[in-house]
Amino acid sequence: MITVIGEALVDIIVDPTGNVTSVVGGAPLNTARTCARLGIDTTFLGGVSTDAFGGRIMRLLSDDGVTYALGAQVHEPTTLAIAQIDEHGAATYRFMMEGTSAAAVTPDQALAAVGADCRVVHAGTLGLVLQPLADATRAVVAASPDDRIVMIDPNCRPSVMTTSDVFRSTLDSVLGRADIVKVSGDDLEFMFPGVDLVEAARTLHKLSGAVILFTDGAKAVRVLNGADEIVLDVPKVPVVDTVGAGDSFSGGFLAEWMHRGLTRSDIRDTDKVVSAARYGIAVAGITCQRPGADPPRTGEVPGY
Repeated sequence: MITVIGEALVDIIVDPTGNVTSVVGGAPLNTARTCARLGIDTTFLGGVSTDAFGGRIMRLLSDDGVTYALGAQVHEPTTLAIAQIDEHGAATYRFMMEGTSAAAVTPDQALAAVGADCRVVHAGTLGLVLQPLADATRAVVAASPDDRIVMIDPNCRPSVMTTSDVFRSTLDSVLGRADIVKVSGDDLEFMFPGVDLVEAARTLHKLSGAVILFTDGAKAVRVLNGADEIVLDVPKVPVVDTVGAGDSFSGGFLAEWMHRGLTRSDIRDTDKVVSAARYGIAVAGITCQRPGADPPRTGEVPGY
């Protein structure tokens, strides 16, 4: 069982010409859907509203085989993200989140929802900044037993994190227990302003002690694990947009890890980490060729 803690929301996607569509989103939700589509028993731990958008989210979870950890939906309205797509397919985000569903998970609810069969916890994005969800994230990570893998994706959103003491304190707390940290170039630039990105990744590795998966867009994925530093090429694909690409990389990585029966004790085996990262790259490449966050299923990943 993989438990993904964080936000479920609806992305209002605005293309370069101003046309608007909407898709279910939230980076943790995308990661959970990816894991489930790739055949892994997955539960999503986050607030989902009883409103119409929330109903849409629940149908999508059900269709993809993701269990809803809280059981009952929450009464707060669905959190919205405005995703502006540029001419290269990249997205920037603004959020409408005050008093909305994403934040509505308490530490007690979260701890009660994580079963003893949970082998992996994945957390990040708004789960590091919205309250009480951030406290719930911190509690779940802190309570994780020694044999549970913890993967963190900061997925930094400057519009909500720049002035947030909650983000900084929560991130510092969960990094202390993290086994794997997935970061993008934008994340590293936000976390270590003015520092060369590769040096920033190395610094994060030293500070956290975790395996670092640095996904540098279409350029490469850099794996930092102990003294090992491996650069993996990213195949060129026709990009529709990059919405959900990093999330599906994380989901692909974890799915491959679980399918191979690997455990927390295998994390320091760089060959195994690289193999899982290559699978994540393949999964993310397919997601980039589709509009919105639409990760592949197992049979759609070529060569696997």
